[in-house]
Amino acid sequence: MRTRALVLPLLSAILATLLYATPAHAAPVRIMPLGDSITGSPGCWRALLWNRLQSTGHTNIDFVGTLPAQGCGVAHDGDNEGHGGYLATNIAAQNQLVPWLAATTPDIVMMHLGTNDVWSNIPPATILGAFTTLVGQMRASNPSMKILVAKIIPMNPSQCSDCAQRAVNFNAAVPAWAAANTTAQSPITVVDQWTGFSTSADTYDGVHPNAAGDQKISDRWYPALTAALGGGTTDTTPPTTPGSPMASSLSSTGATLTWTPSTDSGGSGLAGYDVYRELGGTDQLLGSTTTPSLTLTGLTPATAYQAYVRARDGAGNLSQPSGLGAFTTQPGGTGGGCTAAATVQTQWGTGYVVQPVTVANSGTSTLNGWTVTFTLPAGHAVTGYWNAAVTVSGQTVTARNLAYNGTVAPGQSTSFGFQASRPGGNSQLPTGYACAA
Repeated sequence: MRTRALVLPLLSAILATLLYATPAHAAPVRIMPLGDSITGSPGCWRALLWNRLQSTGHTNIDFVGTLPAQGCGVAHDGDNEGHGGYLATNIAAQNQLVPWLAATTPDIVMMHLGTNDVWSNIPPATILGAFTTLVGQMRASNPSMKILVAKIIPMNPSQCSDCAQRAVNFNAAVPAWAAANTTAQSPITVVDQWTGFSTSADTYDGVHPNAAGDQKISDRWYPALTAALGGGTTDTTPPTTPGSPMASSLSSTGATLTWTPSTDSGGSGLAGYDVYRELGGTDQLLGSTTTPSLTLTGLTPATAYQAYVRARDGAGNLSQPSGLGAFTTQPGGTGGGCTAAATVQTQWGTGYVVQPVTVANSGTSTLNGWTVTFTLPAGHAVTGYWNAAVTVSGQTVTARNLAYNGTVAPGQSTSFGFQASRPGGNSQLPTGYACAA
């Protein structure tokens, strides 16, 4: 009996020691996405960002806000403070942020604000004065608040011809403001959402992001947010410089550019490429892509272009510009359009003749040039051609008019032909005939 009496207290003491020695799980890091409709209506970049964080091991987090998720078709933590139509200056003047902070107690704030202020033609200094007020309120809520402030995405709404330049002016003032207001205890990090973002390719109305824009916004937030979460060393190594772009499949309004791809050794991974037109001042973003190739449309006929490429990684680092690639679009008549229809004249086991390929003017004005493209099956090769200048890249064949058959009146047509070889027993024929003028 004495032995049992001694053992029971001993076991109780050991059990109590184990229970109290077990470390408690750390509370989730609370992250507030703060902004206007770009953040909250529906702000699907938040869904992309949330799921990327989850897939890369950042699971002990909680997106917070007094507003719920607004769809996006994918499961995610959708709480946010993205208030459509709100101005930073009004949020600060009316102390609207204070109750949002009290209700959600964030540790990190991701702020993309200022678009509506810029649209309202409020000076950058006034907007940044409001930012200073908001930062003070954040630090009153949490003296160790980590604050990520965006250079806002570009804007070019049809109702505001000056907004594009106003956004440039505002963004130019953000870094100096951040440097003046950051502290060791409560650092401010500037996240560049402007560079590489195109209002034509990445928004649906010149202001609000489409799916491509949502992806870019998510990609820019990710490295800054993971650094704030303690996710390791921030990637500051840019990708290698891509090769100079080479043009093919030229038409009056389009071209396909390809280049030697970049590599990235900084850890965040290669995210994509931005292609620019060299203009000698503020260069024009022609488009963005995740592959070392980009098909351009909407170009001006009979116009010389010089283009270069910059690679970007997941941390937003940009490579040096590539060398320039030069090309000139084909001539084309205003209101012109064309069609291409191919007729197989004869074929045999190892080849065939396609004649005529009829190029018809389907537009309302005279064509001053045309380009037909089509695809050869694997193993086929062009062995001869007539009434067109023909080039081949891989399996893509491009046929352009000659001097004597480039002018085609409305409702009229011209033609060319070619001969090709193919492996014995292969009965396939070219496909995808398309005409551009």
